[in-house]
Amino acid sequence: VQLQASGGGVVQAGGSLKLSCAASGGTFSVYHWAWFRQTPENEREFVAAFRWRGGITYYSDSVKGRFTISRDNAKNTVYLQMNSLRPEDTAVYHCEADTKGRIITSSVRNPGAYDYWGQGTLVTVSS
Repeated sequence: VQLQASGGGVVQAGGSLKLSCAASGGTFSVYHWAWFRQTPENEREFVAAFRWRGGITYYSDSVKGRFTISRDNAKNTVYLQMNSLRPEDTAVYHCEADTKGRIITSSVRNPGAYDYWGQGTLVTVSS
């Protein structure tokens, strides 16, 4: 399974961007999708996740109310709509996929719990 994120760019504070991540490479199901970000300080942070069963979404406190995760099953694609962007949102954003269905609620925010990790897309928010 290959994951390819796109949609990053440079935006002013208060602006919006929409990221996409497409999965390809055979027949598979994605039970959880997630977005993580790698900050300039090289810290990996959980951003948002989507659980296929029940359509449950999870967000970090720092993005709740500003970001929205969604997915298109037919296209095997997950999206991250980012509004009201702040300079501290500057990071490389990666998507991850769980194709085994073994992630439990307490592990959703753990990047190591996912099976596949894609190349990221850089988001830069200027003040």
